[in-house]
Amino acid sequence: GMADQEIVMLEARLRAAQLGADITTLDDLISDNLLFTGPDGQLGTKAQDLEAYRSGTVKFIAHVPEELRIRRVSANVAISALRTRLTVDVAGTISRGVYRYTRVWSRENDQTWRVVGGHVSLVNSFEGEA
Repeated sequence: GMADQEIVMLEARLRAAQLGADITTLDDLISDNLLFTGPDGQLGTKAQDLEAYRSGTVKFIAHVPEELRIRRVSANVAISALRTRLTVDVAGTISRGVYRYTRVWSRENDQTWRVVGGHVSLVNSFEGEA
């Protein structure tokens, strides 16, 4: 079917905010009630996520999308599945690989789309690549 341009644009804004450690945009795009599972299986909060960017603990070096699929559940809910090639510095350790993000986007009470839930997992790692 036709691509859901509204969600495509939100995903692009989120990716740019991750790359630029743009706390203001991340704050706007992530729900206060976020339920997100990281690649280590641990649940993370919005506050933890924003602090990781703010402190520099997490720095996205490369974020190259390879595939984005979107399913609109209702007028106010959509699910996105993004496969992306990442290079990320986490507390001084560089990780490279292909990751899959699954996100639940919801139009909240103020009618702003925000990520309310999601998960990221490693598909393939490329530790040996330069």
